[in-house]
Amino acid sequence: MKNTGKIIRILKKEYPEAKIALRFKNIWQLLVATILSAQCTDVRVNQVTPLLFKKYKTVRDFAKARREEFEKDIRSTGFYRNKAKSIIGSAKKILNEFKGRVPGSMEELTSLPGVGRKTANVILSSGFGIVVGIVVDTHVRRLSQLMSLTKNAKPDKIEEDLMKIVQKKDWGVFSHLLILHGRKICKARRPFCKGCKINKLCPSAFKGNI
Repeated sequence: MKNTGKIIRILKKEYPEAKIALRFKNIWQLLVATILSAQCTDVRVNQVTPLLFKKYKTVRDFAKARREEFEKDIRSTGFYRNKAKSIIGSAKKILNEFKGRVPGSMEELTSLPGVGRKTANVILSSGFGIVVGIVVDTHVRRLSQLMSLTKNAKPDKIEEDLMKIVQKKDWGVFSHLLILHGRKICKARRPFCKGCKINKLCPSAFKGNI
């Protein structure tokens, strides 16, 4: 789509600070925070992780965590049972199969419990500086559809569509731009189309759909 480059240029000017909002000190902490962020706000995750990382300092500490106690530690992030299972399971597999280090490839990352392509993309991009795809979260999915950048609903298909029209050098920042725009302007319940810098490039704004 010819407008994609224009959209990205405008959003870069609007959000020069665009980057991952999760707070972490190492790649393992990033992995934990990313798993916790599923169906949860980054703000909530950032409230939970300081105490969590103080209590469980290493991958081994997470692997040895008692499930019920760990569930209580992360309860406020929602879906805490599945998240606890994924995090503890990932810690054990990393210790047993990857010598205690978070692996740095898509194939290896997605072999970890609870780690799909979206999470792996986050780890690779923000943790290793390796960009092999585009993170598709709820904001990216919604805004991409509104701007007619994709007609698909499934994240993997949306990612494929976006990778065809977004220059590879912008794959990493693209999702951060849409996430910020979705939070500040193009909100799901009440989008502020009148004050949107890209409304002239958005078919949905023209049609009055939002």
